[in-house]
Amino acid sequence: MIETEDAQGRLRNRHPIAVIDIGSNSIRLVIYEGLVRAPSVLFNEKVQCGLGRGIAETGNMDPRAVTDALAALRRFRALADQARVERLMILATAAAREAGNGAAFIEEAESILRQEITVLSGREEALYSAYGIQSAFRDIDGIMGDLGGGSLEVVEMQGKHIGDGMTMPIGVIRLSERAAGDYEKAVLIAREDLKKAAFLKDGSGRNFYAIGGTWRNLAKLHMASKKYPLYVTHHYEMDAAKATGFLKKVGRNNVEKLPGIEDVSRSRRALLPYGAIVLAELIRAMKPAKVIFSSAGVREGYLYSLLDEHQRNRDSLIEAAEELSILRSRSPRHARELADWTGKAFKAFGIDETEDERRYREAACRLADISWRAHPDYRGDQALNVIAHGSFTQIDHPGRAYIALANYFRHDGLKSGTLAPEIRLITSDRIWERSRYLGAFFRVAYLFTAAMPGVIGDVTWREKPDGSMELVLPRRLAELHGARPLGRVNQLAKTIGREISLVVDV
Repeated sequence: MIETEDAQGRLRNRHPIAVIDIGSNSIRLVIYEGLVRAPSVLFNEKVQCGLGRGIAETGNMDPRAVTDALAALRRFRALADQARVERLMILATAAAREAGNGAAFIEEAESILRQEITVLSGREEALYSAYGIQSAFRDIDGIMGDLGGGSLEVVEMQGKHIGDGMTMPIGVIRLSERAAGDYEKAVLIAREDLKKAAFLKDGSGRNFYAIGGTWRNLAKLHMASKKYPLYVTHHYEMDAAKATGFLKKVGRNNVEKLPGIEDVSRSRRALLPYGAIVLAELIRAMKPAKVIFSSAGVREGYLYSLLDEHQRNRDSLIEAAEELSILRSRSPRHARELADWTGKAFKAFGIDETEDERRYREAACRLADISWRAHPDYRGDQALNVIAHGSFTQIDHPGRAYIALANYFRHDGLKSGTLAPEIRLITSDRIWERSRYLGAFFRVAYLFTAAMPGVIGDVTWREKPDGSMELVLPRRLAELHGARPLGRVNQLAKTIGREISLVVDV
């Protein structure tokens, strides 16, 4: 890794890589800290060039759009050099592969960028989008759709299996031009094109995974319309059957009156109706149970494809939590010990966990100390906000709430009177209860460890014949007994509803 003075905010032994994505609507540069399972973004910039505009009518990319795109690429090459990028990957999609002047554009762009550009076929674009979903979700079941400016790619997916797929010329720019601004015509075009994807019917009752900036902006508007408390688009879920009215309203170009529209760029607003039309017609053809929005797409899928199988199988949530622990906690080793100790504690008290709940608990342990540098009065709020809004994948919104709340309770106590009530709306009673349990265990553990390793593994649980529990300190830790930890143990007992005593092993 290139030296960055005395910076401690980056992980060691990481070599920056970057992807330039030349799309039909925008061109984007994303620089990542390294090629790993949960890559962190060092820099991200997008330029709206509109390369796909005019192709439906003229067959060529607009000369002005080409000029803007080449200027953006010059800047992006310079930025990649400035960031000491060791590996630059450049992908081009529908506009570049379909336009009559696409080959000439690619040749000039390669000269500017000083390397070859990979022009993805429709099949390759669909495959990398599917990889993006695999990188960012667990238990995948349904159909993925990636909506760009020029095309829509749809692929059937089940777990690690990638099934049938196809590409259609109903990206938001292409559809707007084919329909000449006519809503009813756009609906009919999208409906007819989607009929060609016969496998959409196999998605009935399953999930539709939505990729693309236009659809993510629709998700933001939908959140605003519902006053949804967690403003994170990744894994935001929309009930498909209830979404029709909202999508029709957007499709009829009523966007300027919608709550949240101020968060959508003006260049994107004109395309929102066409994104809504395509999504509404997909729901009509597929009849999914839910629409789930994804922050991961072609770029992330392409990086995922470069990993070996062992790396792909890593848990991106745990990897990201581990990295934050290394960067921000007092002892990452202590965080890992805490994950082991709380697992044993849950088992001792008969607190059952699903596989995802186990993952969330282990991630919460790794994140339990990331706000220690904050003022004590604000550690809980800081932990809550950093975790709830973190760039995590392979986690749904209730899972984010579980991890965030457990760490809020760890710092601010188990009373929720000061907690924003909205966060409660996205948690089930079960998640709420377990987050309080975990927070209570944290509050006990840290009084014995002072956030340092080598202690908590020797503090054990023992069930007495009458069903009550003992928290047992080994003799070497006897001096850690005291009124303060005893109070926390009593608080834990009250939270869980079981008698607990603190004893020193004889």
